[in-house]
Amino acid sequence: MAERKADVQTAKNVVAEAALRELARGRVHHSLVARLRGTPGTRVIAEAKKASPSAGVLRADYRPAELARGYERAGAVGVSVLTAPRHFQGSAQHLREVRRAVELPLLRKDFVCDPYQIAEAAAWGADVVLLIVAALAPALLRALYEAALAFGLEVLAEAHTEDELRTALDLDEAIVGINSRDLKTLKTDLAVAARLVENVPDGRPAIAESGIASRVEIERLEAAGFDGFLIGEALLRHADPAAKLREFLTPADPRA
Repeated sequence: MAERKADVQTAKNVVAEAALRELARGRVHHSLVARLRGTPGTRVIAEAKKASPSAGVLRADYRPAELARGYERAGAVGVSVLTAPRHFQGSAQHLREVRRAVELPLLRKDFVCDPYQIAEAAAWGADVVLLIVAALAPALLRALYEAALAFGLEVLAEAHTEDELRTALDLDEAIVGINSRDLKTLKTDLAVAARLVENVPDGRPAIAESGIASRVEIERLEAAGFDGFLIGEALLRHADPAAKLREFLTPADPRA
Protein backbone atom coordinates (compact mmCIF):
# COMPACT_ATOMS: atom_id res chain seq x y z
CA MET A 1 0.00 0.00 0.00
CA ALA A 2 2.91 2.37 0.65
CA GLU A 3 4.06 1.94 -2.95
CA ARG A 4 0.56 2.67 -4.21
CA LYS A 5 0.38 5.83 -2.10
CA ALA A 6 3.60 7.00 -3.76
CA ASP A 7 2.11 6.26 -7.18
CA VAL A 8 -0.92 8.40 -6.34
CA GLN A 9 1.24 11.36 -5.34
CA THR A 10 3.02 11.11 -8.68
CA ALA A 11 -0.29 10.93 -10.54
CA LYS A 12 -1.55 14.07 -8.80
CA ASN A 13 1.39 15.98 -10.28
CA VAL A 14 0.45 14.81 -13.78
CA VAL A 15 -3.34 15.17 -13.84
CA ALA A 16 -5.18 17.57 -11.55
CA GLU A 17 -8.17 16.21 -9.67
CA ALA A 18 -10.28 19.02 -11.14
CA ALA A 19 -9.57 17.65 -14.62
CA LEU A 20 -10.65 14.18 -13.52
CA ARG A 21 -13.86 15.59 -12.08
CA GLU A 22 -14.62 17.29 -15.38
CA LEU A 23 -14.11 14.03 -17.29
CA ALA A 24 -16.30 12.18 -14.81
CA ARG A 25 -19.23 14.50 -15.48
CA GLY A 26 -20.00 12.62 -18.69
CA ARG A 27 -19.92 9.16 -17.13
CA VAL A 28 -22.93 6.88 -17.75
CA HIS A 29 -23.55 4.61 -14.77
CA HIS A 30 -23.97 0.85 -15.17
CA SER A 31 -25.25 -0.60 -11.88
CA LEU A 32 -23.66 -3.79 -10.61
CA VAL A 33 -26.18 -3.92 -7.76
CA ALA A 34 -29.03 -3.96 -10.28
CA ARG A 35 -27.33 -6.75 -12.23
CA LEU A 36 -26.81 -8.81 -9.11
CA ARG A 37 -30.44 -8.42 -8.08
CA GLY A 38 -32.02 -8.71 -11.50
CA THR A 39 -30.02 -11.34 -13.39
CA PRO A 40 -31.33 -14.91 -13.14
CA GLY A 41 -28.99 -17.83 -12.54
CA THR A 42 -25.35 -17.61 -11.54
CA ARG A 43 -23.82 -14.13 -11.55
CA VAL A 44 -20.11 -13.79 -12.24
CA ILE A 45 -17.94 -10.69 -12.31
CA ALA A 46 -15.19 -11.83 -14.65
CA GLU A 47 -11.72 -10.41 -14.17
CA ALA A 48 -9.27 -8.91 -16.62
CA LYS A 49 -5.72 -8.87 -15.28
CA LYS A 50 -2.33 -9.66 -16.73
CA ALA A 51 -0.59 -10.86 -13.58
CA SER A 52 -0.91 -11.31 -9.83
CA PRO A 53 1.53 -11.57 -6.89
CA SER A 54 0.50 -15.16 -6.17
CA ALA A 55 0.44 -16.48 -9.75
CA GLY A 56 2.84 -14.29 -11.73
CA VAL A 57 2.00 -13.53 -15.37
CA LEU A 58 -1.34 -15.08 -16.28
CA ARG A 59 -1.58 -13.98 -19.91
CA ALA A 60 1.52 -12.85 -21.76
CA ASP A 61 -0.65 -11.75 -24.69
CA TYR A 62 -3.01 -9.64 -22.61
CA ARG A 63 -5.85 -7.92 -24.46
CA PRO A 64 -8.31 -6.60 -21.88
CA ALA A 65 -10.93 -5.26 -24.32
CA GLU A 66 -11.03 -8.57 -26.20
CA LEU A 67 -11.33 -10.47 -22.93
CA ALA A 68 -14.17 -8.22 -21.78
CA ARG A 69 -16.11 -8.63 -25.02
CA GLY A 70 -15.84 -12.40 -24.64
CA TYR A 71 -17.01 -12.21 -21.04
CA GLU A 72 -19.99 -10.06 -22.03
CA ARG A 73 -21.05 -12.53 -24.75
CA ALA A 74 -20.65 -15.43 -22.34
CA GLY A 75 -22.99 -13.90 -19.76
CA ALA A 76 -20.90 -12.06 -17.14
CA VAL A 77 -22.79 -9.52 -15.02
CA GLY A 78 -19.72 -7.30 -14.76
CA VAL A 79 -16.00 -7.05 -15.45
CA SER A 80 -13.29 -6.40 -12.89
CA VAL A 81 -10.27 -4.59 -14.34
CA LEU A 82 -6.95 -4.45 -12.50
CA THR A 83 -5.41 -0.99 -12.68
CA ALA A 84 -2.60 -1.48 -10.13
CA PRO A 85 0.71 -1.24 -12.06
CA ARG A 86 2.89 -2.97 -9.49
CA HIS A 87 2.60 -6.77 -9.24
CA PHE A 88 -0.54 -6.83 -11.46
CA GLN A 89 0.82 -4.93 -14.49
CA GLY A 90 -2.43 -2.99 -14.71
CA SER A 91 -3.07 0.53 -15.98
CA ALA A 92 -5.69 3.20 -16.51
CA GLN A 93 -5.55 2.43 -20.23
CA HIS A 94 -6.79 -1.10 -19.60
CA LEU A 95 -9.91 0.22 -17.88
CA ARG A 96 -10.53 2.79 -20.61
CA GLU A 97 -10.21 0.12 -23.29
CA VAL A 98 -12.68 -2.15 -21.52
CA ARG A 99 -15.12 0.74 -21.02
CA ARG A 100 -15.15 1.39 -24.76
CA ALA A 101 -15.62 -2.32 -25.49
CA VAL A 102 -18.58 -3.33 -23.29
CA GLU A 103 -21.75 -2.03 -21.64
CA LEU A 104 -21.32 -4.10 -18.48
CA PRO A 105 -20.68 -2.60 -15.03
CA LEU A 106 -16.93 -2.19 -14.49
CA LEU A 107 -15.12 -2.61 -11.19
CA ARG A 108 -11.87 -0.73 -10.75
CA LYS A 109 -9.79 -3.22 -8.80
CA ASP A 110 -6.81 -1.58 -7.16
CA PHE A 111 -5.36 -0.67 -3.79
CA VAL A 112 -7.50 2.41 -3.35
CA CYS A 113 -6.08 4.59 -0.59
CA ASP A 114 -6.79 8.19 -1.61
CA PRO A 115 -9.93 10.09 -2.74
CA TYR A 116 -7.99 11.05 -5.87
CA GLN A 117 -8.28 7.43 -7.01
CA ILE A 118 -12.06 7.64 -6.70
CA ALA A 119 -12.01 10.59 -9.10
CA GLU A 120 -9.74 8.59 -11.42
CA ALA A 121 -12.14 5.65 -11.39
CA ALA A 122 -15.09 7.84 -12.35
CA ALA A 123 -13.11 9.66 -15.05
CA TRP A 124 -11.91 6.40 -16.58
CA GLY A 125 -15.41 4.94 -16.79
CA ALA A 126 -15.63 2.63 -13.78
CA ASP A 127 -18.95 1.98 -12.06
CA VAL A 128 -17.67 0.31 -8.88
CA VAL A 129 -14.55 0.70 -6.75
CA LEU A 130 -12.97 -1.88 -4.47
CA LEU A 131 -12.24 -0.84 -0.88
CA ILE A 132 -10.20 -3.37 1.10
CA VAL A 133 -11.19 -3.10 4.75
CA ALA A 134 -7.95 -4.68 6.01
CA ALA A 135 -5.85 -2.08 4.22
CA LEU A 136 -7.63 1.08 5.38
CA ALA A 137 -8.00 2.87 8.69
CA PRO A 138 -11.70 3.26 9.63
CA ALA A 139 -11.81 7.01 9.03
CA LEU A 140 -10.16 6.69 5.62
CA LEU A 141 -12.43 3.79 4.65
CA ARG A 142 -15.47 5.92 5.47
CA ALA A 143 -14.08 8.91 3.59
CA LEU A 144 -13.39 6.83 0.47
CA TYR A 145 -16.84 5.24 0.65
CA GLU A 146 -18.53 8.62 0.87
CA ALA A 147 -16.36 10.00 -1.94
CA ALA A 148 -17.42 7.09 -4.16
CA LEU A 149 -21.11 7.70 -3.45
CA ALA A 150 -20.65 11.39 -4.22
CA PHE A 151 -19.33 10.45 -7.68
CA GLY A 152 -22.27 8.11 -8.23
CA LEU A 153 -20.06 5.04 -7.94
CA GLU A 154 -20.94 1.81 -6.17
CA VAL A 155 -18.57 0.24 -3.64
CA LEU A 156 -17.41 -3.34 -3.15
CA ALA A 157 -16.18 -3.52 0.46
CA GLU A 158 -13.88 -6.51 0.88
CA ALA A 159 -13.52 -8.49 4.12
CA HIS A 160 -11.64 -11.62 5.16
CA THR A 161 -12.46 -11.87 8.86
CA GLU A 162 -15.51 -11.41 11.09
CA ASP A 163 -14.25 -8.05 12.37
CA GLU A 164 -13.65 -6.83 8.82
CA LEU A 165 -17.08 -8.03 7.77
CA ARG A 166 -18.74 -6.01 10.55
CA THR A 167 -16.89 -2.95 9.29
CA ALA A 168 -17.95 -3.63 5.71
CA LEU A 169 -21.58 -4.03 6.75
CA ASP A 170 -21.47 -0.61 8.41
CA LEU A 171 -21.12 0.86 4.90
CA ASP A 172 -24.83 0.64 4.31
CA GLU A 173 -24.90 0.88 0.51
CA ALA A 174 -21.80 -1.21 -0.20
CA ILE A 175 -21.79 -4.60 -1.87
CA VAL A 176 -20.09 -6.99 0.55
CA GLY A 177 -17.13 -8.93 -0.83
CA ILE A 178 -15.80 -11.87 1.15
CA ASN A 179 -12.29 -12.79 0.08
CA SER A 180 -11.20 -16.36 0.75
CA ARG A 181 -7.57 -15.34 0.24
CA ASP A 182 -5.57 -14.32 3.28
CA LEU A 183 -3.75 -11.20 2.08
CA LYS A 184 -0.82 -11.91 4.39
CA THR A 185 -0.15 -15.52 3.33
CA LEU A 186 -1.91 -15.39 -0.08
CA LYS A 187 -3.44 -18.80 0.70
CA THR A 188 -7.11 -19.40 -0.15
CA ASP A 189 -9.73 -21.31 1.82
CA LEU A 190 -13.32 -21.31 0.55
CA ALA A 191 -14.49 -22.36 4.00
CA VAL A 192 -13.80 -18.77 5.08
CA ALA A 193 -16.36 -17.46 2.60
CA ALA A 194 -18.95 -20.12 3.47
CA ARG A 195 -18.62 -19.30 7.18
CA LEU A 196 -18.65 -15.50 6.96
CA VAL A 197 -21.57 -15.17 4.55
CA GLU A 198 -23.86 -16.50 7.29
CA ASN A 199 -23.44 -13.08 8.95
CA VAL A 200 -24.58 -11.08 5.92
CA PRO A 201 -28.22 -9.93 6.28
CA ASP A 202 -30.78 -11.09 3.74
CA GLY A 203 -31.12 -8.63 0.90
CA ARG A 204 -27.54 -7.34 1.16
CA PRO A 205 -25.59 -8.26 -2.01
CA ALA A 206 -22.67 -10.56 -1.18
CA ILE A 207 -19.84 -11.55 -3.53
CA ALA A 208 -17.40 -14.44 -3.03
CA GLU A 209 -13.86 -13.59 -4.10
CA SER A 210 -10.76 -15.69 -4.82
CA GLY A 211 -10.05 -19.39 -5.10
CA ILE A 212 -13.11 -20.45 -7.10
CA ALA A 213 -12.12 -23.07 -9.65
CA SER A 214 -15.18 -25.23 -10.40
CA ARG A 215 -18.93 -25.20 -10.95
CA VAL A 216 -19.33 -27.44 -7.90
CA GLU A 217 -17.70 -24.79 -5.70
CA ILE A 218 -19.98 -22.11 -7.15
CA GLU A 219 -23.09 -24.15 -6.38
CA ARG A 220 -21.93 -24.78 -2.82
CA LEU A 221 -21.33 -21.08 -2.26
CA GLU A 222 -24.66 -20.16 -3.84
CA ALA A 223 -26.34 -22.54 -1.40
CA ALA A 224 -24.43 -20.82 1.43
CA GLY A 225 -25.97 -17.48 0.46
CA PHE A 226 -23.76 -15.71 -2.09
CA ASP A 227 -25.34 -13.57 -4.80
CA GLY A 228 -22.33 -13.51 -7.12
CA PHE A 229 -18.71 -14.44 -7.67
CA LEU A 230 -15.57 -12.56 -8.64
CA ILE A 231 -13.46 -14.96 -10.70
CA GLY A 232 -10.11 -14.23 -12.31
CA GLU A 233 -7.31 -16.76 -12.37
CA ALA A 234 -9.47 -19.78 -13.24
CA LEU A 235 -10.65 -17.89 -16.34
CA LEU A 236 -7.37 -16.29 -17.31
CA ARG A 237 -5.37 -19.52 -17.14
CA HIS A 238 -7.75 -21.12 -19.65
CA ALA A 239 -7.00 -20.97 -23.38
CA ASP A 240 -10.52 -19.60 -23.96
CA PRO A 241 -11.60 -17.55 -20.91
CA ALA A 242 -15.11 -16.92 -22.30
CA ALA A 243 -15.68 -20.65 -22.82
CA LYS A 244 -14.52 -21.31 -19.27
CA LEU A 245 -16.92 -18.66 -18.01
CA ARG A 246 -19.80 -20.41 -19.79
CA GLU A 247 -18.83 -23.61 -17.96
CA PHE A 248 -19.03 -21.80 -14.63
CA LEU A 249 -22.45 -20.39 -15.54
CA THR A 250 -23.95 -23.71 -16.61
CA PRO A 251 -25.69 -25.71 -13.85
CA ALA A 252 -24.25 -29.16 -13.22
CA ASP A 253 -26.26 -32.06 -14.64
CA PRO A 254 -27.79 -33.82 -11.62
CA ARG A 255 -27.67 -37.09 -13.56
CA ALA A 256 -23.90 -36.89 -13.94
